[in-house]
Amino acid sequence: MKRKIAVVVTARPSYSRIKTALRAIDDHPDLELQLVVAASALLERYGTAVKYMEADGFSVAAKVFNVLEGENLTAQAKTTGLGIMELSNVFERLAPEVVVTVADRFETMSTAIAASYMNIPLVHIQGGEVTGNIDEKVRHAITKLSDRHLVASEDARERVIKLGEYPDTVINTGCPSIDLAAEVKNSPAIDFDVFDRYGGVGKHFSLEDGYLVVMQHPVTTEYAFSRAHIETTLEAIKELGKPTLWFWPNVDAGSDGTSKGIRSFREKNDLENVHFFKNMEGRDFLRVLYNSRCLIGNSSVGIRECAYLGIPVVNIGSRQDGRERGENVTDVSYDRQQIVEAIKERWMHGKCQTSAIYGAGNAGRKIAEEVLRMPLSFTKRISY
Repeated sequence: MKRKIAVVVTARPSYSRIKTALRAIDDHPDLELQLVVAASALLERYGTAVKYMEADGFSVAAKVFNVLEGENLTAQAKTTGLGIMELSNVFERLAPEVVVTVADRFETMSTAIAASYMNIPLVHIQGGEVTGNIDEKVRHAITKLSDRHLVASEDARERVIKLGEYPDTVINTGCPSIDLAAEVKNSPAIDFDVFDRYGGVGKHFSLEDGYLVVMQHPVTTEYAFSRAHIETTLEAIKELGKPTLWFWPNVDAGSDGTSKGIRSFREKNDLENVHFFKNMEGRDFLRVLYNSRCLIGNSSVGIRECAYLGIPVVNIGSRQDGRERGENVTDVSYDRQQIVEAIKERWMHGKCQTSAIYGAGNAGRKIAEEVLRMPLSFTKRISY
């Protein structure tokens, strides 16, 4: 009998974070993958990530529509509650022997609570990290609900153990997204037209002389300022006038303010140098990123994949506070001139030294082996 592994993917970035593990589980002769897709991963306005999963050959065992409109704190909390209710039904029907939840988004809390209350062993990917927003509370809470901890770095492993988890339940597998980055590093050429393949909004322009990539999300603990934050970055990019590929924000509290800020600024200003995208297939996005001169914003891709690929990053604000980072990252505040000067410096700097703090490209295989051999126990062992 194959061991049934339910993996819940709730958002666009979560898919790239777990894709190679999904493949390794799906290909393993002793494992049965039950892919559950939920929340913003199903929504067109956030790029319909589920279509990339299906295009990659994965069969979706269940879809959970649980995102409430509003993109504020109340909607975020209610979306979490609705996710608990819907995922409980899914787990009852699929009867998995192990549930896997990814990272730290608020929707992952739904997965953790539903699995825990249903006595299903829970595996948490990427616990033990520190960041400057609500995600840290969510991440550590999921750690305490989980039975197995597959972390992305040694620093994270030590932190999970300090939280009281038994050392033999905490394994540093590295981050699965680095697996994709390693593949792209071996074949980095962009062999497609980004505008023709992914559409988006804005004029087409040449990328041959270098370009920037922007990916900036709202900070949930600062969601009231999300519009002002994005307008500062827009002003900096407008001042620089360099070709820029800009990606839409995640579905977090404050993303409505971020989106409205982008649309309003776009209506009032001539942004001939900026093209906006909702989403890209993971490998295509990493190729675009690898060939850019700099990533700007506050996405964890700047801390993880860009460290491995040696891509310069201008990290804005507090969203990634406390996270381990390579020498490729320059931290700035929400200050137009700081952002402009940091981008200029990083543009001239060129590629940075590769860092393997988040893994070396074999995390997916390690994760599949761990979910196969872990004890099917949901009795919490606490080491204090």
